[in-house]
Amino acid sequence: MTSSSSSFRNATSQQLAEALQHARDYTLSLFECFAAAGMDASPRVPQLRMINPPLWELARIAWFAEWYILREAASSHPADANGNCLLTKGDDWFDAERVPQRARWTLDLPSTGGVKTYCHEVLDRVLDKLSREANTDDALYPYRLALAQEDMHGEAFLYTLQTLGLPAPLPHIGDAQGAFAPSEIGFPGGALQLGSKAGAGFTFDNERGQHAFHVAPFRMDSGLVTNAQYADFVTDGGYDNRQFWSNAGADWLMRQERSAPRFWQRDGGQWRTMRFGKLSTLGGGEPVRHVNLYEAQAYCAWAGRRLPTEAEWEYAALSGHPAFRWGQLWEWTASPFEPYPGFEADRYREYSAPWFHTHQVLRGASFATPSRFGSAKFRHFQLPERDDLFAGFRTCAWPG
Repeated sequence: MTSSSSSFRNATSQQLAEALQHARDYTLSLFECFAAAGMDASPRVPQLRMINPPLWELARIAWFAEWYILREAASSHPADANGNCLLTKGDDWFDAERVPQRARWTLDLPSTGGVKTYCHEVLDRVLDKLSREANTDDALYPYRLALAQEDMHGEAFLYTLQTLGLPAPLPHIGDAQGAFAPSEIGFPGGALQLGSKAGAGFTFDNERGQHAFHVAPFRMDSGLVTNAQYADFVTDGGYDNRQFWSNAGADWLMRQERSAPRFWQRDGGQWRTMRFGKLSTLGGGEPVRHVNLYEAQAYCAWAGRRLPTEAEWEYAALSGHPAFRWGQLWEWTASPFEPYPGFEADRYREYSAPWFHTHQVLRGASFATPSRFGSAKFRHFQLPERDDLFAGFRTCAWPG
């Protein structure tokens, strides 16, 4: 994970000020990678389902902070913010609930310079207001929310660069290193308080409703499945053997005509991969990345293994076992994204609720995730077919 700061969830006002400035500097450095390729102009950006035009996304980050901090919005409902946006048509442009993804390419947005000016003006006002806030969870909640939002968009910018084959600001980003000897850990199971406790700093709405959960004994890989292990599955005809694929996975595979993970290329007797527009030899000991849920499930079926549930993953991550490593890549779990008991949507009403039962839970963090964001309690969630993420997986043994 990038950066080396404490969790944003309990950050003081001074820590938040530094983190918000750090996040904005990083976001702008990534945006410059798009601008260098001429993709600050939305019409030049390929209209792909899983990405946004970078200029729109940059402005959306600032608009989000303005909405919840400067305009003190009680919720994401259009009537729940105070005053007007600094940009005359800002609410019409950047409220993601009002602007369908496919329409974001054709908006008459301000110039790149105009959007940057807006970003700077919002951040200056945010930091000024933050300097006068009390160091309480209630007062700092919108700042922590805006920081989390920018950190998530920063990672999204990075995998958009990967998707579009553009260079990223290396060297501190790029490799989920970890050539560890494969091993398995036996966990005794037992009681787990699943979810986050109320009143313990910032929490996302889908984490709340902490509840007792019994985890049965299980055995789990200490690390992620590697490129070399996954290559054995590919070489053994894993993508051609229907018995390893779920019905949904087989449907996806038929549409994709995929025979290896995204970005893999066969070069003679070895595999190579495309990383931020550069072709490189695939490191066998590195965790396999850019695989979706269906590919992870198929590998598990081939290997006679299974994905961990999110409760098992959280139990392992909180166990303190010295061999359990996480944070290299997001990790697919066997758990659909569902609400915890007593779920109530937060101020950002669309953060979780619209995605229950259609998305899948991932746990952990990736090499591109700021360390202040990482938490063993965080529930990442994505559509099962997403293979543009910095995501991999680990496996569990079946009982018995």
